[in-house]
Amino acid sequence: MNVPAPAVLIVDDDEAIRRMLAAVLTKEGCAVAEAADGMEATEAFRRRHADVVLMDIRMPRMNGLDAMKAILALDRGAAVILMTAFAEVGTAVTAMRDGAFDYVIKPFDIEEIRVLVRRALEIRTMRADIVSLRRELSERYGAEGILTDNPRMMELRATVAKVARSNATVLIQGESGTGKELVAAAVHYGSPRATGPFVKVNCAAIPEGLLESEFFGHEKGAFTGAVGRRRGRFEQAEHGTLFLDEIGEISTGLQVKLLRVLQEREFERVGGAAPIKTDVRIVAATNRDLESMVKAGTFRQDLFFRLNVVTLKTIPLRERPEDIRLLAAHYLERFAAQNDVVIRGFDPAAMECMVAYPWPGNVRELANAVERAVVMSTSSMILPEDLPDSVRAERSPLAAAGVESVAELDGVEIGRPLRELVGEFETRVIRAALAHNGGNRARTAIALGISRRALLYKLQEYGLGAKEGAE
Repeated sequence: MNVPAPAVLIVDDDEAIRRMLAAVLTKEGCAVAEAADGMEATEAFRRRHADVVLMDIRMPRMNGLDAMKAILALDRGAAVILMTAFAEVGTAVTAMRDGAFDYVIKPFDIEEIRVLVRRALEIRTMRADIVSLRRELSERYGAEGILTDNPRMMELRATVAKVARSNATVLIQGESGTGKELVAAAVHYGSPRATGPFVKVNCAAIPEGLLESEFFGHEKGAFTGAVGRRRGRFEQAEHGTLFLDEIGEISTGLQVKLLRVLQEREFERVGGAAPIKTDVRIVAATNRDLESMVKAGTFRQDLFFRLNVVTLKTIPLRERPEDIRLLAAHYLERFAAQNDVVIRGFDPAAMECMVAYPWPGNVRELANAVERAVVMSTSSMILPEDLPDSVRAERSPLAAAGVESVAELDGVEIGRPLRELVGEFETRVIRAALAHNGGNRARTAIALGISRRALLYKLQEYGLGAKEGAE
């Protein structure tokens, strides 16, 4: 792909200076345009935006400062480098506060111009990359990144998008593995704070004695092992979002300090006395019933009310079965790419196992099951035997065999010896299972919940020859 040359606009009423700078910057690989005064420069910039503008301050019709303001009104990201006489340095410094990138004093050194233009282009490219990355993060982790075909989840997704635009504290409730962190990320990346940090703390994973320091940081010597000052998560999340996962696990003492931060918007480091102002949005999550904890006296009611400004409730996977196929396909694509393998999809029998399974670990368990299946797979499809035993066992042997109900086996004549009836029943089930699994004996044995050796014995016992199945 051809990358366009960086565009530079040179503005000076001295034609000799324009030509000299144009020759130098053309050799640097820039696409150069020229203008003789500020008014001409503004019109040229309006026709084609430049990445960098090299502009003299003193010019007829419109001076460089007025032209700079007009250009920055068209493109705030343009890098304007002012060229000025020594007596105008104070004016140039003031212009930098108004948005100028830098300035050079005439007569200037050509190498100085080269360095300034290169640096301006690097910074502009870096800013463009950051904007692109933030857009990508917003698309990936914003509300639209919550994959679902379930009406209730779609409603949750719409609510997340609405709540994200505010600055309200959010409490996310739901079982483990239902995507509470994903919802928290969607709140952050869909908000005006998306340009700030998204800092996560798992309150259950950090020892109680260290959690206060983790939240607020500490001063040197605050406790044994505090060999220097440390910034806590609140400081790290400044102007962004702090996600407090498993908030129900913090002690009542720490609850009091967290309440103060939410009320006063300030805190002290452990071992410190000076209050530190904070501008952080709090998103908390828990799989516990905080209202019951409030009644039991293990969670402060005032903190609960502070956290519970907006409540979002995630939905367990067993209540959104239509999402199992969607999420399984999503994770299959991800883990196949990570492991550099080509897997086309799920065998119908494997997908039946997944749909029938209740997923007590929810989406997290589903992701782990698919990753395990990708690692274990030896074919272009995910087969039942690639899935974890717990998922595979959920499916009944009859369903795994392709027999949806016992009614399909009607016609067995009553009145004959039981052994004979059982033999006929097993014969029909085995034939149905073989047909359902394309004649593959290994897959049929797994579907029936018996060993391959036992299946071969049954085939021989009931006179089911090679035509009934393949290796």
